[in-house]
Amino acid sequence: MASGKLGQSLSAREVLELVRDPLQAVEREIGLESMAAVDVVTAISHYLNANGGKRLRPTILLLSAGLSGSVGQTAIRLAAVVEMIHTATLVHDDIIDDAETRRGKPSANVLWGNHTSVLAGDWLYMQAFQIALRQRNFQILDILISLTQRMVEGELLQLERIGRVEISEADYMELVDRKTASLFAACAELGAIAAGASDENARRLADFGWNLGMAFQLIDDILDFTAHEMVLGKPVCSDLREGKVTLPVIYALPFASSQERRQIEEIVTRHVPQALPEILSLLERSGAIGRARERAEEFASRARSLILGFPDSSYQRALLAVSELVTMRDH
Repeated sequence: MASGKLGQSLSAREVLELVRDPLQAVEREIGLESMAAVDVVTAISHYLNANGGKRLRPTILLLSAGLSGSVGQTAIRLAAVVEMIHTATLVHDDIIDDAETRRGKPSANVLWGNHTSVLAGDWLYMQAFQIALRQRNFQILDILISLTQRMVEGELLQLERIGRVEISEADYMELVDRKTASLFAACAELGAIAAGASDENARRLADFGWNLGMAFQLIDDILDFTAHEMVLGKPVCSDLREGKVTLPVIYALPFASSQERRQIEEIVTRHVPQALPEILSLLERSGAIGRARERAEEFASRARSLILGFPDSSYQRALLAVSELVTMRDH
């Protein structure tokens, strides 16, 4: 990575330094806004917040605001909003997937049960919208409502396809668009709006965020097969165990023997994981992992090309760095 020279992307440390103070303000905002009238909701919210995560979505929003003018209080509040929405989706995802861990720690549904956790997730959604409503900006609300609808539709589509091996690349990309890329797009666009950017620049940043989100999810799905469990924070091959066919498997299936195909079907439909070593070997032998990584790089390259259209600044270089880091990460 470059070290902040003119026209080059920043290092990961420089990116974090650039948004350190506003990110701390976002953390304080989330902490304050996660206080509920019911103690268990507060406990779950604080537990999830303490587990942290990359805070990539708030970072994208803050950097987009900086690129578009300045990082003000509106951007900080909206960064808290998108992180709370993201957290709510993770709570619901873990319940649907019957997940036992999240970021290496017990998931909320394991500690508090499904019924309480789903209601806590609902509360987080509503609290996020409560914060957004205070901005008295219909454009912001329109983006957030459309985003939430797309994410829920993505979850419903995924549920329909659980246990199905015959998933096309187009089907897969549709899910990634709805479940991940749409949130990244909203983050970048909301950052632009918070800083008073033109409609054209807001749209360009939304396109940047969308391509970045596509690249991010593709790498996530690759890491599900290639990362170490201790680094990943959850069991490897979780998607396949849960009946989800992702891009590496889609690319590997045409090269699978009849036996390997039956093994994949058994894992997906009956959650029988014994054949996972053979499937991992197939993914490597078929070049599916490399091909999926190439697709991720294509999306990341498009994201970079969009950011290069903006004037050079520390925020522009930081967003370039983010588009590189999403494909270089190991978790």
